[in-house]
Amino acid sequence: MTKEELLNRLSDIEWDDFEAKEAKSELPKSVWETVSAFANTSGGWIVLGVKQNGKKFEVSGVDNAEKLEQDFLGTIRSQKFNVIVDVKSKLYHIDGRKVLAFHIASSPQKPIYFNNPQNTFIRFGSGDQRANNNEITAMFRNQAFGVKSDQTIPDTNIFMLNTDSLHSYRNYMKLLGDQPNLLSQDDAEFCEKLGISDSRGQINYGSLIMFGKYERVREYVPTFWMDLIEIPGNNISEAKVRYTYRIPEQDNLWEYYMVLIKRIRLIVDTPFKMNRDGFNVEDDSQFKVLREALVNMLMHFDPFSTIHSCIRIYTNRVEFFNAGSYPIPVEQLGKQLYSNPRNPIIAKFFRLVHLAETVGYGIDTMRNWKNLTGNEMTIASDISTSIVTFYLTNDREGVREGVREGVREGVREGVREGVREGVNSNMMKVLKFCREPKSRREILEHLGVIYHSKNFKIHINPLIEQGYLELTIPDVPNNRNQKLRLTDKGRQLIS
Repeated sequence: MTKEELLNRLSDIEWDDFEAKEAKSELPKSVWETVSAFANTSGGWIVLGVKQNGKKFEVSGVDNAEKLEQDFLGTIRSQKFNVIVDVKSKLYHIDGRKVLAFHIASSPQKPIYFNNPQNTFIRFGSGDQRANNNEITAMFRNQAFGVKSDQTIPDTNIFMLNTDSLHSYRNYMKLLGDQPNLLSQDDAEFCEKLGISDSRGQINYGSLIMFGKYERVREYVPTFWMDLIEIPGNNISEAKVRYTYRIPEQDNLWEYYMVLIKRIRLIVDTPFKMNRDGFNVEDDSQFKVLREALVNMLMHFDPFSTIHSCIRIYTNRVEFFNAGSYPIPVEQLGKQLYSNPRNPIIAKFFRLVHLAETVGYGIDTMRNWKNLTGNEMTIASDISTSIVTFYLTNDREGVREGVREGVREGVREGVREGVREGVNSNMMKVLKFCREPKSRREILEHLGVIYHSKNFKIHINPLIEQGYLELTIPDVPNNRNQKLRLTDKGRQLIS
């Protein structure tokens, strides 16, 4: 900070990274609270020799700058704080008076506290506030940033993984065609080669969260849960109903991704553009930005937090609310090639199937939203949460009404197919397939989704409830002869 920059700041009220204290001849006791607060947030300047009169600052100077500097730096390097804080000092001469300034860097080893953890402070606006227990716990968890998901879980094995999820991921990889040797191996060899399991067959936290069976994931990570809510309004208070859709609970992160990405696909425009051969092709650039935001959220979320990560889809914006902060201050994101995901092994799984950008470019991809749409994209992050917001152009409530039920392949496809009475293109695909009676398994295989009860609820049950499909025989569990057929209402719809 130059002398001119300091004078400019003194002409304004205190900023969130700037604290002025009078400190005529000794260090004020509150200075250590500010050191803790700056170190636990984004850093800042502590300026001694300035007193505040109302909203204005007045240079009062310090009597013995050398002694104050030594007292301050000596205390910082002593055992007063749990970790040595990165600090730089600077002396200014203003109107014949000495002003002493210290820059406190944001610490990578939060929480920073003096004497005991209860003396942990955070910067809130232009003041220091004592951190609550949840914030302190979040900071302790953040010390394991990039470590926890790689830890092997004792006495585990690949039989704790959901086979359908693992095979779905392998099929996804197979479509890319760039890992032929890996795909030819059996599940045990595949898992070891990919780092899902170690040489003893034990799996790590990241792999369990990514591919695990429902009960096993909750056994070892009881707080694991993702959410997506579609709210018909610009805020909760103006919405006529609480929400129009909420994602069903999934077994693991891979299954959450597969459902979440289909919902996100609905909210973006898919304009056409001309290719070199003169044909119109879909422009998926907006969708790819939101896909990157989703994967970025999954790579950085904190599965051990009691705060659940959630995507909130409002009429005018999409919010990716994450349990867990970014590893560096928001203002530094995108300014350098920096990649330090909270869950590196999960990040690797997404990158292997080309669902995430290469190292350091994810934020740039997301910030391209404004160039593509003309709308703003914002990032906010504190100790325990982060929110990435993408603003939308149009009131999409009319589209929501037409495609509310079930998982859709896209708004454009739904409108083109003819959205009638809450039936979207994916549902039309099921109805046309059921011109002859089909079993649940046959229907889900036709759609290319996992044979699972939750997918019955998403893809089949709405058509039964709306009277387009009916069971050929009563709904008796494990009855292999049970099939679904079109009703007269269903036949009229697809005719």
